[in-house]
Formats: sequence, structure tokens, C-alpha cells
Amino acid sequence: MLSVVVTDQASLLRARGIQVTAQRLAVLRAVGGEPHITADRVADVVRAGIGAISLQSVYDALNVLVTEGLIRRIQPAGSPARFEDRVGDNHHHLICRICGRVVDVDCAVGDAPCLAASDDKGYQIDEAEIAYWGRCPACQSQPPASPRPTPPQTRRRGKRP
Repeated sequence: MLSVVVTDQASLLRARGIQVTAQRLAVLRAVGGEPHITADRVADVVRAGIGAISLQSVYDALNVLVTEGLIRRIQPAGSPARFEDRVGDNHHHLICRICGRVVDVDCAVGDAPCLAASDDKGYQIDEAEIAYWGRCPACQSQPPASPRPTPPQTRRRGKRP
């Protein structure tokens, strides 16, 4: 583990052995500026900041940053992948079924309680990804519309007749 104190994003990239480019810095800033941002939105923010960049270059930069643990990728059911710079802790997400808003929520009980599976099936668990689904405060005041898809873990599964 690195014990380098990082004062800026370029130093952060260098400390991880990542080549510093204007595109990577702009992508890192975009993710830091808008938690739970989509790749398309990252591209819009980066283009507004530095000019032309292809969507493929955005995806490439996001992949490098995720692989190196500088940002986190989450993908709620029925939603495009989203990216955040809150990494290294055991936080979870609240997701609105109506508007798709995603917000962070700290783990409810102590340190990483979700890492203690009732039956780990022999796996060495090092992370838990929890999504709480519901309606955000803004959407609660509106009559229920057609909600987003039910997350996979709550769908009914069974044999077809």
C-alpha cells in the first residue's frame, strides 16, 4: 500500500504509476465533481472543460481509473454504469425507482457488517455491494408512475409453465 500524501490529481496518478494526460485529469475531475455520474455525462463535462474527446477515450480513462482503484464503478439494475470517487470504504447506495437518483449511504451497523455472509460458500469475501431501492423525497410527493425495473435480487424466479 502506498503511503504517499497526494496534494493534487496529477500527483495521485503518478503515485499509482498512471501516465498523466489532460484527458485522464479531466475525467477524474468530472467524476469528483458529480458523484454517480454516467460515462455520457463525463464526456459532456470533459468536452466543456478541455474540448473534443471521444466517448471511447472517456471509457478508456474510466477503465484505467477503476482498475487502479481511484474511482468506483456501480451499475444499478436497469441503469447505465455510474462512477464515483468515494472508494475504500464500505458505503452503499439509495436508488430512486422513479427518477433514478443515486445517493450514498453509510453502512448501517458498525464496520462492514455486510461482509459476514450467512454462508460464504468458501469464498473469501472482501467487498459487499448493497443497493437500497425506493422513492426519493422528491418522487414521494408525486403519484406513482411506471417505476424502474425491479432489481434482480427481488425478481421472482421460477420455471416457465
